[in-house]
Amino acid sequence: MRQLIVEKGKEKNGLIQLDGKDYRYLRQVLRVHPGDMISVRLPDGSLNNATVAQIDENARRVTLQICADTSGHGDAAKSITRGVQAEDIDGAGLSVNGAEGVEYWLFQFLPRPQKFELIVRQATECGVAVIIPVVGEYSEKSSAQALMGSKRERLQKIIREARQQSGSPVDTKVLEPMSLEKAIELWTSDSSVDVAFVLSERGDCSGNLRAGVADAGGYGKIKRAAIAVGSEGGISPDEVRTLEEKGLFQPIHFAVNILRCETAALYGIAAVQSEINQS
Repeated sequence: MRQLIVEKGKEKNGLIQLDGKDYRYLRQVLRVHPGDMISVRLPDGSLNNATVAQIDENARRVTLQICADTSGHGDAAKSITRGVQAEDIDGAGLSVNGAEGVEYWLFQFLPRPQKFELIVRQATECGVAVIIPVVGEYSEKSSAQALMGSKRERLQKIIREARQQSGSPVDTKVLEPMSLEKAIELWTSDSSVDVAFVLSERGDCSGNLRAGVADAGGYGKIKRAAIAVGSEGGISPDEVRTLEEKGLFQPIHFAVNILRCETAALYGIAAVQSEINQS
């Protein structure tokens, strides 16, 4: 774990009260003791160090106290969070709460629910800010219904766990399933400098990732970047054309094997992020 995500209502006057699943995780997995230090991400997005102030075994509650000195690096060695600390990940070219950086969007044409959960987990680890489930021509209609009700709560759990393990400072959001037209309308409603790509299985598409990023001004100019990825059946030619004409998405083809949709999403996100960061 790189950081502990603190939910709203858990922090008050510098103290964080954790029970339920958080208590079990801290005690049974991390095996915390009084005096241990943890990196915590508060609901406002700020990253802080907190010490374990009290463990109440009867009430099954752990109380953390936010440290007055949150400078971080001097205390990193004392933290029980493992590996590279979350504070070292902050500012890695991602837009966080409107701060300077690139805000990444994923337009994912809905696959089966289990695959979508994996895509959400991986996109969260990569720092994607907005995930839009698109009900496309090749999507199973039941996939959209499966994202309602308790399924939404499961996705929030997946996002929280992925952020804690990866240290992502980005509060990833999964929107409600929507049509392609609605998704494009949402994307084009912002006048920010942006760039958008749609992955195509066809090798004859004219788009070029490097040229697209360069034409948009590269890192420092680009404020939003989007990638559209198909479901198990891909994206229909008409849908690619709609993305290109109405959403200004550039069709691009990676000269690799045919990828599963969950692999394509991760591959595409990584490729776009790498190209923008190196531009």
